[in-house]
Amino acid sequence: MTADLIPFFVIVPLLAAGVLVLAGNSQRIGKAGLLAVLGADVVWAVWLLATLLDGDTVLAHRIGLWPTGVAIPFAADLFTALMLTVTGFVTLVTCWFGVVSGQAEKRYFSPLVLVLTAGCNGALLTADLFNLFVFVEVMLLPSYALIILAHRGRGRLMQVTSSRIYVSVNLLASTIFLAGVGLVYGTAGTVNVGELAGRAAESTAVAVSVAVVLSALAVKAAVVPVHGWLARTYPFMSPTVTALFSGLHTKVAVYAIYRIYAVIFDGMAQYLWIGVVVFSASMVIGVLGAVGERDARAILAYSTVSQIGYILLGVALFGVVGLTAGIFYLLHHTVVKVSLFLSTGAVELAYGRHPLGEVTGLLRREPLTAVVFFVAALSLTGIPPFSGFVAKLALILAALEEQQIAAALVAVGVSLFTLLYSLKIWGRMFLGRPEDSSSEVVAAVGTKERRISVALIAPALVLAVITLAFGVGGELLLGVSATAADGLVDTSAFVAAVISS
Repeated sequence: MTADLIPFFVIVPLLAAGVLVLAGNSQRIGKAGLLAVLGADVVWAVWLLATLLDGDTVLAHRIGLWPTGVAIPFAADLFTALMLTVTGFVTLVTCWFGVVSGQAEKRYFSPLVLVLTAGCNGALLTADLFNLFVFVEVMLLPSYALIILAHRGRGRLMQVTSSRIYVSVNLLASTIFLAGVGLVYGTAGTVNVGELAGRAAESTAVAVSVAVVLSALAVKAAVVPVHGWLARTYPFMSPTVTALFSGLHTKVAVYAIYRIYAVIFDGMAQYLWIGVVVFSASMVIGVLGAVGERDARAILAYSTVSQIGYILLGVALFGVVGLTAGIFYLLHHTVVKVSLFLSTGAVELAYGRHPLGEVTGLLRREPLTAVVFFVAALSLTGIPPFSGFVAKLALILAALEEQQIAAALVAVGVSLFTLLYSLKIWGRMFLGRPEDSSSEVVAAVGTKERRISVALIAPALVLAVITLAFGVGGELLLGVSATAADGLVDTSAFVAAVISS
C-alpha cells in the first residue's frame, strides 16, 4: 500500500454515505451498501496492518499535496493500523447486529454510520490537532442524529434528558478542545503534530496549551471526574448505538491521548504521576458505580469508565512495557465491551427493558446467549485463558516494574469488584428459573419458548470468540503491541514521515 491511498479511509465512506442518501427509502440498498463499505474498510485496514507490521514503516500523505501547514496531514504507523482494524471490525459487527435486529431500518441509519466511520478513520489518521478536532466533530454530528433515530429509553423524559446531557457535554468538550488548539497555535505557531514533537518539554506555555487539549479528550474518554455523562447516556440509547459508540467514541479519544503525549510531550516523566492518580481513581469510581446499578447496560456503562482507567494507565506507565500493556488492553476492551453490549442488547430486544431480576432463568431458555455473555464477562474480569487475563496481568506487571505498587494493587482490587458486578448480572439474569421472572415478563413472553435467534446473538458470539483467540494467542498480540509501543517511545520515524510528506 502506498501513502497516496490512505485518504480513501475517509473518502470512500463519505462518498458512499452520499450515494445512500440519494438512494432514498430503499432499505435493501441501504443495508447492503452499509455492510459492503464497512467490510471493504476492514479489508483495507488489514492490508494496511500487514504493510506496517514490521513497525519500522510509517506512511504519510498531505491531502491535495498542499504545503505543510496548509494541507491536512495523514499518517499511519502500526498503532494507527491496529486501531483502524479493530474499530472497523467492531463497527461492521455492530451494524450486522443492527441489520438483524431491525434497528438499521431507519432511512438515514446507514449514511449516518458511514459518516461516523469516516470521522473515526480521519481522527485516527490525522497528524494535525485542528483537523483532529474537525474529524471528532465529524464523528459527533451523525452521532447526535443516531441517538434520536434509534432511541430506546425508560420513557420520554429519560430519552430527552440523556440526549441533552450527551449533546451538552460534547459541545462543552469540543469548545475546550478548540480553545486548546487555538492556544497551541498561539504559543507554538503550528498545530502540526510532527512540528510539535517534543515542544511541550521545551516550553511550559506549549505544555499548558496541549494540556487543555488533553483535558477535552479526557472528557470525551469519560475519565474521572468528568465521567458522569457516559453513565447517564449510554443506558438510554438503542443497543446498536450504545455498542457502536462504545467501540468508537471513547477509544478514539484514548488513542489521541496516547499519540499526543508520546509525540508532543515526548513521554515526559514529570507529569506521569498525575495520570497514575487520575486513572487509578477512574478504575475505582467506575467499578463502584457499576456495583451499585440495577440495570445491565447501566452496569456496563459504569464499567466502561473503570476500564478506561486501566487503558490509560498504560500512558502513565510510559515506557515500552507500560505502553504495550495499555495498547493490548485497548484492543481487548474494544472487542469485549461491544460483545457485552450486544448480548445484553439482544436480551433487551427479545424480552424488553427491565431491571435486573425481572427477567431471569435465561441460562435454561437462551443457553447460547448465556454462554456468549459468560465468555465476554470472564474476559472483562480477567480470568484465563481470555484476553482480559493477559491484558490485566501485563498492566499489573508494568506497574510493578515502574514501582507503582499502589496502582498495581488498585488494578487487582478493581478486578475483584469487576467479578462481583459480572456475577450480579449473571445471577439475576441467567440463573434461576424462567418462571421466577416478573409477572409482566411471564405474561408477555411465557417461560419456555426461546426468543433470541442465532442470527441475533451471532455478532456478540463472533466477538466473544475473538477475545478467546486474543487470550490464547496473547503472546502474538503482545508482540505486535510491543512493536507499536516502540513507535510511541521513539517517535522519530513518525515525526520524520509527517514533516517530509
